Amino acid sequence: MLFDSHSHTVFSADSEMPAEEALRAARAKGLGIVFTEHCDYDYPAAGEETFLFDPEAYWAAYEPLRDAGLSLGVEMGMMESAREKNAAFIARVPFDFVLASIHFLRVKDLYHAEAYEGREKDEMYREYFSVMRAEIYAHPYIDALAHIDYIARNAPFENPEISYGTFAEEIDGVLRALVETETVIEINTRRLGTPRGIKELAPVYRRYREIGGRYVTIGSDAHVPTAVGAYFDRALALAHAFDLRVVTFRARKMQICEP
Repeated sequence: MLFDSHSHTVFSADSEMPAEEALRAARAKGLGIVFTEHCDYDYPAAGEETFLFDPEAYWAAYEPLRDAGLSLGVEMGMMESAREKNAAFIARVPFDFVLASIHFLRVKDLYHAEAYEGREKDEMYREYFSVMRAEIYAHPYIDALAHIDYIARNAPFENPEISYGTFAEEIDGVLRALVETETVIEINTRRLGTPRGIKELAPVYRRYREIGGRYVTIGSDAHVPTAVGAYFDRALALAHAFDLRVVTFRARKMQICEP
């Protein structure tokens, strides 16, 4: 069974999706699903919602729903100041899957315009990938890296794409870190709805395969039921184009999703 290995329910500060609706949406598409609630320590916007949740309450609420089609995970925000706290957090309950991401740069949230103020794209993107590489090595307990292209979602630059041809050295550093730490890379479907999104990501997954990567998870990053399983056909085509096997995780062990 294929799994949507990246989704957010009411336990994430930015989602109101009920678990039952997420499960219903996944089953309607013949998919399993992994809940990956946000855990971002040291959230930089003072006075705003903290991107943390109570793992014990999460486990108590959802473990009765956990079956062959539902796994329980976390999306762990990687930041230097949070390394020890992240490790302690995932030890509190027996998560099936630990997905990791970079949401902040210089303690500013990449979702907001202020993170880009006074910055040049070239310098900022090189720093983004450099931080990502360092944090992969500093978080040896993660299973997969989410949305390598997250910065391109909200960047105000004329061309916000991660452009492998421009940032090949930095992206290669991230991909080598993944391979060396046996960490899987995600194909995030959020930007696969446009030909440009696919065009920009394809060289990244081709290079991942060349460097030695063999496995990918697929995740919609759904926060609403209609987004569950979005563009999975395109993600599968991308994985197959570069001979990458689609996997998910259960009890922190990799499971092959396709024969």
